[in-house]
Amino acid sequence: MPSLTTAQTNAMQELLRIAPVIDDLGRLFRQAGHELYLVGGSVRDALLGKLGHDLDFTTSARPDQTHALLKEFTPSTWDIGKEFGTIGAMKKADGQEWLIEITTFRADLYRSESRKPEVNFGDTIDGDLIRRDFTVNAMAINVTTRQFVDPYGGLEDLADGLIRTPSTPELSFSDDPLRMMRAARFASRLGFMVAPEVVAAMKDMAERISIVSTERIQAELTGLLLTDDPREGLDLLVHTGIAAIILPELPALQLEVDEHAHHKDVYQHSLTVLDQAIALEKERGHEPDIVNRLAALLHDIGKPATRRFEGSKVTFHHHDVVGAKMATKRLKALTYPGAVVKSVAKLIDLHLRFHGYADGEWSDSAVRRYVRDAGEELERLHILTRADCTTRNVRKATRLRRAYEELEWRIDELAAQEELQALRPHLDGEQIMEVLGLKPSREVGEAYKFLLEHRTDHGPIPHDEAVALLKDWWAKRA
Repeated sequence: MPSLTTAQTNAMQELLRIAPVIDDLGRLFRQAGHELYLVGGSVRDALLGKLGHDLDFTTSARPDQTHALLKEFTPSTWDIGKEFGTIGAMKKADGQEWLIEITTFRADLYRSESRKPEVNFGDTIDGDLIRRDFTVNAMAINVTTRQFVDPYGGLEDLADGLIRTPSTPELSFSDDPLRMMRAARFASRLGFMVAPEVVAAMKDMAERISIVSTERIQAELTGLLLTDDPREGLDLLVHTGIAAIILPELPALQLEVDEHAHHKDVYQHSLTVLDQAIALEKERGHEPDIVNRLAALLHDIGKPATRRFEGSKVTFHHHDVVGAKMATKRLKALTYPGAVVKSVAKLIDLHLRFHGYADGEWSDSAVRRYVRDAGEELERLHILTRADCTTRNVRKATRLRRAYEELEWRIDELAAQEELQALRPHLDGEQIMEVLGLKPSREVGEAYKFLLEHRTDHGPIPHDEAVALLKDWWAKRA
């Protein structure tokens, strides 16, 4: 973490960089008799030297007044968040685009029975800052005077790498219980330690997360999973009991390891698989992918339900199939998009497929089936299968890695020869109906499936051979 001196230097440099935007904006608000502050994440990121093009402000002006002033500043404004006191705008300056959000001083709170925060507008910057989630997000800079406002020690906490609340954690989490999940996300995103009193409050108040809307919980969980290192945050959610409420399948992976250690710690294994999947994403040139990360985290959630002791051996037969169904149910409950749910479930269902061939030769037919069954999820399946190797046995790990490298090489080789990524039967539906003199029907579907199976097992064949093959199949079927 940066020292105080470094952080202050960073902030000055960032303020100079955005001066063309904030000087004009500050002048407008000052002339109208209103205070305007750069605030929250924008100040934190400026102190870290990482300020982007999204700028957050808070003001004494009410939303209608803010909107009127922003219209003088730029023609591109919107008031979608007006009921929450927020007005947005886009400003082009010095060849760059700046996204601006200005929110009236806030003093929100949750009623004990409510699932939504009650919006209340405040009158002072200190009153606004004490209602913010953490001290590192409760700093502000007066746009007009450049005065640094830090009544709750956020700068020191930033330098110390500490997540702490401006008010007591109990009051902060009572105001908005989602902040308990946000603590985990910031711990992962910034690599900070969560203060002991904050962790204690999370444990004591974990049940209060249940009043927060599912959509907000899902968004926060997604934000955590898309950080570079979500492990610490996830572990915090499990340790405090919050995960048991929002994602109970995760702490359920903490199976009691028998005295002979016949199986690995499934929970820690799953977190390691997530770590390795993230590393492979980067290595293979992909952006952070919520499907990859959910599949990695949840790929073994079927194990607790399928664990059996067979003599001295522990088995988890069909945990892939069971896990896919469990993931579908949980992710739907968390309101993830249908496409995400379907992809994650498919990956979990297929995550053991490679191990059926890992010790043997991959025939062309087996390669085709692997690609066909994975479909559009093939690259994600490559990542999940590789990440799922967490053995400390160097020889075994090397053997599995080489086996999968050979599989990918075989896939590439066959793909070049046979357009493997677009695996289709020898004849399409129209051709099948023409050859057999059929109209659209169940029989056409059966013929299509037969030709696809033959194509998978034997590879492509000439058109005339495909026609003869189809006629022969039809004759025998009749």
